[in-house]
Amino acid sequence: MIELIIDKRTRDLGGGFEVGRVLPFAKRRMVGPFIFFDQMGPVDFAPGIPRELDVRPHPHIGLSTVTYLYSGAMTHRDSLGFKQEIQPGAVNWMTSGKGITHSERLEYARMNGAHMHGIQAWVALPKEDEEIDPGFWHHPADTLPVWNETGLKGRLIAGKAEGLDARVNTRSPMFYMHWEMEKGARRKVPDEYPERAVYVARGSADVAGQKIRAGQMAVLGKGDVGVTAEEASTVMVLGGEPVGERFILWNFVSSSKERLEQAKEDWKQGRMKLPDGDDQEFTPLPEG
Repeated sequence: MIELIIDKRTRDLGGGFEVGRVLPFAKRRMVGPFIFFDQMGPVDFAPGIPRELDVRPHPHIGLSTVTYLYSGAMTHRDSLGFKQEIQPGAVNWMTSGKGITHSERLEYARMNGAHMHGIQAWVALPKEDEEIDPGFWHHPADTLPVWNETGLKGRLIAGKAEGLDARVNTRSPMFYMHWEMEKGARRKVPDEYPERAVYVARGSADVAGQKIRAGQMAVLGKGDVGVTAEEASTVMVLGGEPVGERFILWNFVSSSKERLEQAKEDWKQGRMKLPDGDDQEFTPLPEG
């Protein structure tokens, strides 16, 4: 039932803000359209944290980002003019298409301190949508489908599953769920899609008879798969239809390596507009 277990690997986003990277992985680049999956925190920030911890303006093409917080707050600004305070339980869906830039600032934590914990995922766009116009959509927590079962609180973050529809501007068939599980709670993973995975962000769970610890993703095979919380746990369940091979170069995703090189050169030459209200600095293209 489990094809692969992936452990998160520590990555520094710059300035000391570390994340746990799960996807892409050498033996499994994608799960459905999900091509990137990072856990932020959990980490406690004291008031007055340095600006070096912020994620400065940077570009994207060919993907949608979804930022989802369990706790804390981040300030999003982008080159379309959107400014949005990202709050726990809300969905912030940004489609880069042919190109967008954005920043993610820890302004709330700098003022008040914060316990930061969340997930940022990237969803690859279908080939026919890779060059669409960019867009940004904010979905407050109380507008998303939620449900309660014995020992479990669930939220559909994006896509469709089990008759629910998050009404997020996805471009291909997929689903993305957040389960808060009490010890002993059990639930079946939705089976409508050919590729699925379970990620434990907090606690531990039995997935198809194997123990999955915090920071591990179980990539699932076909068939019914049950998840049982071995302690109070935060579990993310995701999947969808595959969209085909994709290449990644830094923050760019494309089905074409040539398009990645063009995006790289556009950023290097300053041809991509910086976010409104946050255009005084940017993230340089990594060397090498």
